[in-house]
Amino acid sequence: MGFGGISIWSLLLILLIVVLLFGTKKLRNIGGDLGTALKNFKGAMRDGEEAKASEPGQIEQSTSSSDSNPAKEKDKASPSA
Repeated sequence: MGFGGISIWSLLLILLIVVLLFGTKKLRNIGGDLGTALKNFKGAMRDGEEAKASEPGQIEQSTSSSDSNPAKEKDKASPSA
């Protein structure tokens, strides 16, 4: 038994059909493109985490100031009698 009840021979047959359909050069290009995309994604995630860790005060200030603004806006909008 292989993955999910598929035998090793079935997996080899599927691999052979995929290679025949696409060719080795096309599969190599797809693998390289996928590797590059994952590398770029990991770099972007790492940069985002570094930016988030380096500026925690600004994020908290911007959320707290935006929370208080609607209350002030509501007070200005309703005239006091």
